[in-house]
Amino acid sequence: MGKIKTHKASAKRFSVTGGGKVKINHCQHRHNLGLKSAKRKRFLRSGAYLSPAMTANIRKLIQK
Repeated sequence: MGKIKTHKASAKRFSVTGGGKVKINHCQHRHNLGLKSAKRKRFLRSGAYLSPAMTANIRKLIQK
């Protein structure tokens, strides 16, 4: 049986912390920033953690 390959698109978007949580960046922070409020852009700048339900799926894809 062959090795399981890493899903490269997911590996670029998600990272696993030392505690095992999956860290993500918010989307919608590239274009049309003049239309968004300063509060919304400030929120989008910060990272976030995936919910426990999604964490198992993503960890399988990136194998960490």
